[in-house]
Amino acid sequence: MPHGPTERDRRHALLGWAAYLTVSVVWGSTFLGIAVALHSFTPWGVVAVRFSVASVLCLVLGRLLSEERPTRAVAGHLAVSGAVMLGVCNVLVTWAELHIPSGLAAVLCAPVPIVLALLSRRTDRLGAIGWTGTLLGFAGVVILTAPERARGASLAASAGILVSTLLWAWATLYMKRNVTGGGPLTNAGVQMATAAAISLSAAGLSGGFLRKPLAVDAAIAILYLAVVGSCLAFTAFGYLTRVWPAARAGTYAYLNPAVAVVLGAVLLDEPFHPRLLLGMFVLLVGVALVQARRRS
Repeated sequence: MPHGPTERDRRHALLGWAAYLTVSVVWGSTFLGIAVALHSFTPWGVVAVRFSVASVLCLVLGRLLSEERPTRAVAGHLAVSGAVMLGVCNVLVTWAELHIPSGLAAVLCAPVPIVLALLSRRTDRLGAIGWTGTLLGFAGVVILTAPERARGASLAASAGILVSTLLWAWATLYMKRNVTGGGPLTNAGVQMATAAAISLSAAGLSGGFLRKPLAVDAAIAILYLAVVGSCLAFTAFGYLTRVWPAARAGTYAYLNPAVAVVLGAVLLDEPFHPRLLLGMFVLLVGVALVQARRRS
């Protein structure tokens, strides 16, 4: 006789939604945080400091909470995914923001769920409703921000972000397939420690950590990136990829530009046109279709 959802199922469902909302909102703000950090830091410097601080925080908190430690095999997979996602993809996005606006960077990262759906189509088929929602969500992102953000965009920087999007999607699925143990904070700490080691070496070989004298706003931005954007949000993302199908989880990338637009209107007094409302409506309908399809 079928039984309803258990208390554990309800807890996992609630934690999944909490992780999804955390990634959607926080990573929507980190594009602005990166732009501010670049006022003082080099791209390698941003990544090196960000993930050095975040990895220590995550590993210490994981130890204090007595989290399960990953096996040697799982730690190897964490190192691979961390090197690709944070040591390559994050560096490409950070470097690109020297040449294009942060809002456009968020838009160019938005195809993540489309790439995830394509790469996982044999094992996790979206179906007609899911694909409609995925494409509709991307159309909403374009309506929301692309026309104004694309002016004067660097082709090389745009291409770099699109390459990072492909690699990020691949690494997400790699992590989902191969990381089956370890606590979320500890796992994230291993991934970020790998990226920190790469970026610390690269920064030392490519001109150092600072491009201009250290400013207060850049220091605050990089602290925010480390604690909130990495320690909190990347840990949430690791949990999300465990409990949600990849394409469904990836729709956070559609909400990131929407968050960026709202933050711009509220904090920077940027204009909020009717077209933005239309874009948000289309985007949210698309995300809702993907979410509804995955629950059915």
